[in-house]
Amino acid sequence: MKLKKILLALLAPFLAAPAATAGAPTHVKHPDWSRNAVIYEVNTRQYTPEGTFNAFAANLPRLKKLGVDILWFMPIHPISEKNRKGSLGSYYAVQDYKAVNPEFGTLADFQALVKKAHDMGMKVIIDWVPNHTGCDNVWLKDHADRYAHNDKGELYGPYDWTDTYKLDYTNPDTRAAMIDAMSYWLREADIDGFRCDVAAEVPVYFWNEARPALQAIKPDLFMLAEASSPALHDYGFDMGYNWPMKDLFSDIAATHGQYTFLRDGETEPAKRAEKHAMDIPALVEQQAKDYPADTYLMNMITNHDLNSWEGTEMQRLGNFADAFAVLTYTLPGMPLIYTGQEVGMNRALQFFEKDTAPDFRSNAVTAFYTALNALKRSRKELRAGTAGAPMRVYTTANPDVLVFERREGNQATYTGVNLSNKPVTIQYTDAAPSPAGALTDAISGTTLTALPTTLVPGGYFVVTEN
Repeated sequence: MKLKKILLALLAPFLAAPAATAGAPTHVKHPDWSRNAVIYEVNTRQYTPEGTFNAFAANLPRLKKLGVDILWFMPIHPISEKNRKGSLGSYYAVQDYKAVNPEFGTLADFQALVKKAHDMGMKVIIDWVPNHTGCDNVWLKDHADRYAHNDKGELYGPYDWTDTYKLDYTNPDTRAAMIDAMSYWLREADIDGFRCDVAAEVPVYFWNEARPALQAIKPDLFMLAEASSPALHDYGFDMGYNWPMKDLFSDIAATHGQYTFLRDGETEPAKRAEKHAMDIPALVEQQAKDYPADTYLMNMITNHDLNSWEGTEMQRLGNFADAFAVLTYTLPGMPLIYTGQEVGMNRALQFFEKDTAPDFRSNAVTAFYTALNALKRSRKELRAGTAGAPMRVYTTANPDVLVFERREGNQATYTGVNLSNKPVTIQYTDAAPSPAGALTDAISGTTLTALPTTLVPGGYFVVTEN
């Protein structure tokens, strides 16, 4: 038996199906409901004064009205106490994969929440932490061989995550136990999938093994990787993080003095690469070459990591934040909204402590995101993956102005952004957009006779045809 385990461990990297070449179709079959979906990240601890599933459930009608399709819950498992950071610890130091954090409620509470979300037409995915566990995870008692050990035979955590120990995926028992734990939530809570933390740190062969096993339980499974790694999308994941686009947004903002976030000890923002609006379609084009065809990428201006560690969207993007938010909806991919983003929350939430809940009363920011959600959910040209229309970029005389069209038949969405500090009159250096149908401002709902030709600094337009 020991020899068999050794052989399996040695063969593990070769168990994966062969990798697809860049641009070849993904082998992942996306759920139909995901094509026009908007994903919303729920920070349960900070969402309400109570910080519980039951308290959060009262927000479901509001989120339905906002236009949310997928609820992504940050980790819901008990948090390890050994080496805990802060008084409450990191959600990503899991103590037990098959239990619920008592801070949030009970399994029955979560099951009821999922059912209520499903009854309202929303899907639910949970944050999964497969690369490491907390330092007193229940596996450690009888299954220390599931963990990686350093040259001294010691358990260790990745990076500066001193509250975690890394797992060893060359061990087939680790892979089997992880798939079993993930399957538990599909069966017991009827969730619709997973957002997988630092997914690229886990071997691709695990995901290629896990996906079919999980999909056998939930045929319409949806998998989100916290990674920007094309290989993960051959067989494992529907969607990955568009970290490069996030960084490009910040670079463009910094180029024009809009990036103001200061890290500890800094007296001025760190230097960033000089970038401009016209670098955005170049990145989209490169990603289309690098990733398997029909891969989704998740576009964002904030999330829990960015909010807590890299600054709010206002600090990173300044006066361009709304224009970049528009792009997260109209570029290829799926848009993300993080807890509080829909009301313009302008502060970082604490990560290891209880914090004051955002004020979720509707305001002008809510109306802005409600309109964008309606746009994304209703326009066939904005569908994610190859089901959506490609971008047609219109070259302008100003590299800080981006205008593009996505069209399917007689329906089109036109987007324009001015990512500069000066008002601009748009001058096309080649062909100009020439809509022939009825035009509507997607944000205000007003009828237009032509596309806008001027934009204020950080200004934008989103116009639909027919």
